[in-house]
Amino acid sequence: MEPEKDIFEKWDGERESNSWIRNKLESIPLWWEQDGRYMYRNFKIGVVNIVYWFPIIWKDRNWDSHYIFEILKHKLKAHANYIADEDRHTRAQHDARNMRLCVKLMQLIQDEFYDSEYLDYFDYDGLLEENFDGYFAKYPLIHKRVLNGEGVFNREGRENNKQIIAMNIGNINQTRAHKLLFKIMEDNILGWWD
Repeated sequence: MEPEKDIFEKWDGERESNSWIRNKLESIPLWWEQDGRYMYRNFKIGVVNIVYWFPIIWKDRNWDSHYIFEILKHKLKAHANYIADEDRHTRAQHDARNMRLCVKLMQLIQDEFYDSEYLDYFDYDGLLEENFDGYFAKYPLIHKRVLNGEGVFNREGRENNKQIIAMNIGNINQTRAHKLLFKIMEDNILGWWD
């Protein structure tokens, strides 16, 4: 006794017995139901996306992370605005805030804000003077970590050099910004949809 065919094998047999033109004509209602009726809308959205993305793609280069961040920032800005404007779920505003926070962190990382922040504590009026004590007071825990030997800039023989300490604080803060950005994205990105 031959085993009974499942429904897919029956359909496959029916499709093979029909002519190809009949199969195409029979698939039109299914295509229309699934994709066809949205063709105009999808075309319009595609053209709007081309216009929206054109300046970013035009300026894109395969040189370094700066351009990757530009694309991510552009996408997250658009997505945050969409999620916030539509407000379709209870966490929409929270998600939009997190996306905008990621955009701000990307901008700070691109500008190397934390790596060069210590330069704001130089006084360039006439003589070159520094006021790193204010910078150290701004980041007391990181300052303590640097004094305990953490940091990429070697302090050996320069333990009291405030500029080296400030550079290490800036480098640690820049690394923390990277980690925070990708931690926020790792924890939230799968929920950023409407």
